[in-house]
Amino acid sequence: MPPLQNFLVGGVTGLPILDSITASRYGDLATAGIILGVSLGVAFFVHFLMNLYLSAVAKKTKTDVDDAIVSALKKPMYLAVIVTGLYVALRQVVSLLAYVPLITRLYQAAAIVIIAYAASKVVAAIISWLAKRRPAGEAKGADVFLPLAGKFVSIFIYVIAFIGVLDQLNIKVTALVASLGVASLAVALALQDTLANFFAGIYVMADRPVRAGDFVRLENGEDGYVEEIGWRSTKVRTLPNNIIVIPNSKLAQSVITNYYLPSQETSFVVKCGVAYGSDLEKVEKVTVKVAKEVQQGVEGTTRGFEPFIRFNEFGDSNINFSIIMRVDEPVAKYLVLHELIKRVAKTYQKEGIEISWPVRKVHLNK
Repeated sequence: MPPLQNFLVGGVTGLPILDSITASRYGDLATAGIILGVSLGVAFFVHFLMNLYLSAVAKKTKTDVDDAIVSALKKPMYLAVIVTGLYVALRQVVSLLAYVPLITRLYQAAAIVIIAYAASKVVAAIISWLAKRRPAGEAKGADVFLPLAGKFVSIFIYVIAFIGVLDQLNIKVTALVASLGVASLAVALALQDTLANFFAGIYVMADRPVRAGDFVRLENGEDGYVEEIGWRSTKVRTLPNNIIVIPNSKLAQSVITNYYLPSQETSFVVKCGVAYGSDLEKVEKVTVKVAKEVQQGVEGTTRGFEPFIRFNEFGDSNINFSIIMRVDEPVAKYLVLHELIKRVAKTYQKEGIEISWPVRKVHLNK
């Protein structure tokens, strides 16, 4: 028997006052009452210590997840001390000595329940912490997904605890575990697609290849804004204002271009060409000047970026080149492209720079 338990439970405590109480007619009841009172005092002290000291230490750290965990463990620790004190007190009562094995099993069952309760509270605290850390744009999907994931974990914890309690009470659980296994397999097969989407949703939420509000291009060429990431599917709103619903299992396996990672700023290329015989130095100078005017004056462009051009091809009718511009977010390029084309065409006409029509020369042999 451990020393502490021997001190509390044994017939001799080593303290004259407690020895005299134990030796009296109702000494066992008095000892049980004292132990129960001490355990209540210790429980209050532990609760006070966690409030005063551990909470203060947790608040000094950079993250607040430890604050949530400490707060979640206060009540389980309080209950654990009281239940332990009650168990030790009951073992002092002489009339209950014959029931000590049953009392021990009940205590162990209660300990399992308290541990499960503590684990469930910690999971709920972590889920709540994760929910607070989410960007505001992700609220729609995560408000459904995170609590649902927390409930699944809590149910799993309590099922394991229930089996442990039955085992402590000498109730055979082999058949029950086997039945639960068969039932779980049947449910898993019936909900195979749903579970696949659910766990794929966990991956999408954890790895975050896309986030609510991101502008993405899908594998089939469709692009749009991620409207919502749910537990079963992800919704993408296209520019024509239609919603594409993608099962999470397919999304997790798709190749997706996220235009908002690593930042929303993006460059785009405008292809152009001028007729053979054009003064390319003049073309470059005029085009860059117009591009800079658009870059500095049109809404949605990235201020401070210097546009440039690169000649890249001898085409069938023109010498082709690319104009490189940058915008603050992908959709802004449509207005910038609109203004750039108008101003380049007007400037070329004014400067006498020709963009040739497609021309083919045919030689006839006489």
